[in-house]
Amino acid sequence: MSGRLVDPRIKIRHLVCFLEVVRLRSIVGAAEALNISQPAVTKTVQDLEEILGEALFDRSKRRLALTGLGEVFYRYTSTSMSALRQGIDATRRSSQATTLRVGALPSVSARILPKAVQQFAQAVPDVVTRIITGPNGHLLSLLRTGDVDFVIGRMADPADMLGLSFEHLYSECAVAVVRKDHELLARDHLDLSAVADYEVLLPPPDALIYPLVSRLFLAHNVIDHKRRVETVSDAFARAYVRSTDAIWFISEGVVANDLAEHQLVKLPLDLSETVGPLGFTTRTDVDPKIDVTTLMNMVRERAEEIRMPPNAE
Repeated sequence: MSGRLVDPRIKIRHLVCFLEVVRLRSIVGAAEALNISQPAVTKTVQDLEEILGEALFDRSKRRLALTGLGEVFYRYTSTSMSALRQGIDATRRSSQATTLRVGALPSVSARILPKAVQQFAQAVPDVVTRIITGPNGHLLSLLRTGDVDFVIGRMADPADMLGLSFEHLYSECAVAVVRKDHELLARDHLDLSAVADYEVLLPPPDALIYPLVSRLFLAHNVIDHKRRVETVSDAFARAYVRSTDAIWFISEGVVANDLAEHQLVKLPLDLSETVGPLGFTTRTDVDPKIDVTTLMNMVRERAEEIRMPPNAE
């Protein structure tokens, strides 16, 4: 290997395929994302492992998981691919509009980003702002590979924060919302056990609030019944809740405007155990560009409004 930067047998396709499998934790998902066959993905990953002489994935589990060496290789590979993308973007910058890419949880997208982006667009009109939403884990994978400039979401587990930095903006918990004429609103005393008699809407199991709400259900003997709908579509959930007796458990930021406009009503249930920090996650190996810093400062101002509302003493 003297005089060589990398093993010449390792191609870009190996790294791209590896990163997609890690991001989606699925051979099937990676094949769909890359528009190639599942056997082709499997062979590409196996070829990479053979070249490296190490297993990158632990295949003994139901869902693909990285080995210890796989985690190390992933961090270096994602950083390298991000640097390559940034270099390509830099060469195009003179002839194309600059794009600032923000990864944001749906609750953030609905609550603080609209005003911040509006302010940013007025201040920096020659920069295109691209908002990418999705689960927290997915957004962090995009951050590692350089597909977003920063993420506004929940703080990841410490084991997943290597090479990343978190800045707390505000805290948020889940809420249970219903249509404004729901019969539960007429009850004098309400606790979580009442949920057992109604259909519930929840984010899917990979959402951060799902295990938090599930633990509350167990603590209050709310048996896991079949009358449940799991969805990532806020538009569907809004329409469904307004036309049924279903109860929607969701991060407060997603429905903040609905509650303010009295389109939905929050049930008086104690869900304080679901509270968690929301903030910026950035890469420690990348210095933010001026445009990125500008938008982040505007988001900080909006977050301050949430922490200190206008009517606060």
